[in-house]
Amino acid sequence: MQIFGLEITRAGVKKDLSPPDSRGSWFPLVRESFSGAWQRNITLSNDQVFAFHANFACHTLICSDIAKLRVKLVALKDNVWQEVSNPAYSPVLRKPNHYQNRIQFFENWVNSKLARGNAYILKRRDGRGVVVGLYVLNPDRVQPLVSDDGQVFYRLSQDNLSDIAESDVTVPAREIIHDRFNCLFHPLVGISPLYASALAATQGTNIQHAGSNLAANGVRPSALITFPARIPPEDAARVKETWETQYAGSAGASKLAILGEGAKFEALTMTSDEAQLIEQLKYTAEVVCSTYHVPPYKIGIGQQPTYNNVQALNVEYYSQCLQVLIEAIEVCLDEGLATGETLGTEFDTDNLLRMDSVTQMEVLEKGRNYFKVDEGRQRMSLPPVPGGNSVYRQQQDYSLEALAKRDAADDPFGTAKPEPAAPPEPANDDEERKTAAKAMSAFLAHSVREKLNARR
Repeated sequence: MQIFGLEITRAGVKKDLSPPDSRGSWFPLVRESFSGAWQRNITLSNDQVFAFHANFACHTLICSDIAKLRVKLVALKDNVWQEVSNPAYSPVLRKPNHYQNRIQFFENWVNSKLARGNAYILKRRDGRGVVVGLYVLNPDRVQPLVSDDGQVFYRLSQDNLSDIAESDVTVPAREIIHDRFNCLFHPLVGISPLYASALAATQGTNIQHAGSNLAANGVRPSALITFPARIPPEDAARVKETWETQYAGSAGASKLAILGEGAKFEALTMTSDEAQLIEQLKYTAEVVCSTYHVPPYKIGIGQQPTYNNVQALNVEYYSQCLQVLIEAIEVCLDEGLATGETLGTEFDTDNLLRMDSVTQMEVLEKGRNYFKVDEGRQRMSLPPVPGGNSVYRQQQDYSLEALAKRDAADDPFGTAKPEPAAPPEPANDDEERKTAAKAMSAFLAHSVREKLNARR
């Protein structure tokens, strides 16, 4: 068989392939809203679940937040991961395929994983075997298979967008990146968060329908007109038509109604129990948020925390919701692209965890002793400046090595008092006179010799 013009073989592998035991782990197109609902023809489709505002908001929030992050190719240098460029990996990270940019690609990836619990990405290789294209497949057209000896394969159905022309193609696991989520029943089959939020979404949708019907007066009449005695049906129809024509709707809300023959008008208001529908709707939305691990205030449910540190709120959202999804994609890309031990992929989370301007300037001020000036300016989207490629420290700071040498001395802090110096010994006057007389005799003798030499 061929995919993208390459021959895919299964040499040395037994042909007996079987799908994994799903045991309810596949998310079907139709899901039971409660046990036994399918037998009673009471079903719940994906469209109904996603129609609930909390499901839609959580799902799209996660997909867009991950898709907006730039993917970097990093290399391990001096025990630090630094961004690099490599012709074998960088092009496919910038442009995964011919019909999607990187934002659309990763949004599709995360969308498939959240909606169906599984994301299948087909690799496209060139003649050298280098991956030059990545295609997110429709989960409905992919089925994992396991051979008798435990090897994993994937059965693919026809997909013209991904250049799969054959109706039934089986490829080895090395040609598929399989990112799965919540593998509760089988390690090859993931489960969507909708598995736990479908019932809450159904309840919330029903509450919204009920509220819509109440607003449209479709559940019960908004008012009653009663007469003390029985009236003929034609008179009742006339009163009803007159009332709806003149006083129904916003146009007749402020008009004055005159009733005769002892008729009484009684408005039907919402009871306190019915008013709790709003609280129940909020509860169902919070349940959906809990299945996605999204803080409710992120989608407008409840009140936002009063804590004014934006970064702390984003870190909480990142750690409890996005981090596992982001790191799973990074690992899948590293294994799928075969980057090795010293190369890898990494999402740039700086935009996601961006601080407020006051906190950011405070961090840059306190961190100037650790990173270069240009590195700090880069965080502010500013160009480098002369002299900015250095780390500056204050002059009174000492290195640990210098402090260790100081502490190794007998008296590192100079607290010991110096011993007083011994007084000079008294001079001997006789010796000094003898020395001075010898010096004078020598000087006179030298002068006499110079005079005699001059006379000659």
